[in-house]
Amino acid sequence: MNEQSKGVLMFLLGAAVGVAVGYFLASDNKEEIISNVKEKVNKVKDDLEGQIEKGKKLVNDLRQKANDLLESTDL
Repeated sequence: MNEQSKGVLMFLLGAAVGVAVGYFLASDNKEEIISNVKEKVNKVKDDLEGQIEKGKKLVNDLRQKANDLLESTDL
């Protein structure tokens, strides 16, 4: 991605954030919006923690298999 593309992408991202902030500030149901955002953030956090645990288990399983294989060969 060249510098011009990055600049356009950052501009669009900034504009989207500005629109979201403007909507939030103009909204009458700020508490509901905050509650929805918190729920989604907590769900993403829980999903990430689950994936991290799966990754740790996979690494430990692979490590154990590698150790078993090394122990079973005569080097």
